Amino acid sequence: MPELTITDLRRIMQECAGQDESTDMDGGSLHSSFETLGYDSLALLEASSVIERSYGIKLPDDTVLDAQMTPGELLALVNTALTARTP
Repeated sequence: MPELTITDLRRIMQECAGQDESTDMDGGSLHSSFETLGYDSLALLEASSVIERSYGIKLPDDTVLDAQMTPGELLALVNTALTARTP
């Protein structure tokens, strides 16, 4: 079963936002909002698009654009959708 890992999400966010590797999404930052981590709505939309194309799922825009969403919440959202899709 495919799964979005923190390593995958970190790579996608770096590609979409052009963030350098100093932006840490491990440990406590997993529970910090994307806004706090320095990601704007455009980066989140682009990341959502990459995730949808790569994993074959549709993410609700209003949920993904919630500035207070955390990387941990996005991982849970994506992995729940992937699990629900599995027969």
